[in-house]
Amino acid sequence: MNVIIGVLALQGDVREHLAALRAAGAQAIPVKTREELAQVDGLIIPGGESTTVGKLLERFELMGIVRAFARDGKPIFGTCTGMILLAKEIEHSDQARIGVMNITVRRNAFGRQVESFEEDLCIAGIIGDPVRAVFIRAPFVVAHQKEVEVLAAIHGQPVLVREGCLLASAFHPELTTDSRVHRLFIDMVKEAKAAKSQS
Repeated sequence: MNVIIGVLALQGDVREHLAALRAAGAQAIPVKTREELAQVDGLIIPGGESTTVGKLLERFELMGIVRAFARDGKPIFGTCTGMILLAKEIEHSDQARIGVMNITVRRNAFGRQVESFEEDLCIAGIIGDPVRAVFIRAPFVVAHQKEVEVLAAIHGQPVLVREGCLLASAFHPELTTDSRVHRLFIDMVKEAKAAKSQS
């Protein structure tokens, strides 16, 4: 099944995500407008600065449209900033957010930019060697509802979670040559599109 996956192109690692998706076999386009969002079967929200991206979503009148996209059952994958924006709750913050995922996140949970690091992660649903994950001013999940599945954690702190058609990672899968996390999301998009076509 052919799917088109968009990458929100307001800030962050847009080109890297587009390249990773294409390397994994998906058609991928940057998304900046509601018309472009209407063309895609799934959406990635890349890393960046969460407060800025939230403001840009509101400025470009995309916040409600992205929420509706998620509520329509279309998959969204948030990486780093994207995880923060998908969360319903952000510790000590009332910043603008999409707020569709039943998680509470802590921003900059692992420290500042200079404390960025890499870690090998065993991820539920991904076979083979551990996935090398790049953490840059990364958040993590401090609380979640029972419907949220933890796919990977560091020292007990969830860093990759899934809730239905929503996927969120604290790390940057686009910054390595390992495309397995992107392929996991592509499979989610294909499943969602197939289910919708049968309903």
